[in-house]
Amino acid sequence: MARFPLSVLLVAAPLIASCDPQPAQPSDPPANVSAPLSAATAETESFFAPKFDPDSFVTRVDNRFFPLVPGTQFVYKGEEDGEEETNVTLVTKDRKHILGISAIVVLDRVFVDGELKEKTLDWYAQDTRGNVWYLGEDTEELEDGKVVSTEGSWEAGVKGAVAGIIMPAHPIVGRHYRQEFFAGEAEDEAQVVDRGLDITVPYGSFHECIKTVEWTRLEPGIKEAKWYCPRVGFVKATDVQGPETRLVLRHIDH
Repeated sequence: MARFPLSVLLVAAPLIASCDPQPAQPSDPPANVSAPLSAATAETESFFAPKFDPDSFVTRVDNRFFPLVPGTQFVYKGEEDGEEETNVTLVTKDRKHILGISAIVVLDRVFVDGELKEKTLDWYAQDTRGNVWYLGEDTEELEDGKVVSTEGSWEAGVKGAVAGIIMPAHPIVGRHYRQEFFAGEAEDEAQVVDRGLDITVPYGSFHECIKTVEWTRLEPGIKEAKWYCPRVGFVKATDVQGPETRLVLRHIDH
């Protein structure tokens, strides 16, 4: 799962190439989320099972709700299951080539009570329409400094894994999209549930933010809300259902 929170193209101009065969159907959106019907409803399938042309990508990622500027580091603090958590996310200057696309490499580290518990390299790229795609992750869980699991790692185009959307160019309320797909390992989905929000976190106050709810069929009963703000990106996360979780943006360093 992309912690940096750690897209498909709009219906108006479908593209010609695709990844490996898509899974059949999206899972149901959160039952407690009531989003108004809109143009997003008719586009659900297109956004859920995206097709893309490797030539229709740009080298930058400047989506207003998910900007990735190399050299920028985000520090989040919060708690999960009663334990203090610090999430340090660095947009590196490295690149990884996936399916003919030059993806930005983001290093994400999770510390619990000061101990490094998870280290992940996430790979993102933006298409010419402004949608930000999630192309995979190399993740490690650690105990006492030793890797104990790489579960959840995947790369688009490898062993049936399929790229997804981490942030649409136009996140209209009601839009349901798949963020990643690697059967049995990574099957995150999201829905935009609100926008035009004012949000205050320790780092500062923001306006015209959006709210999403994210879930996976691999962990029924767990749902998480996230807030993204213009020119900053992810600023806050809380649990909607499942273990108590809270994460907020504390610092941005360059």
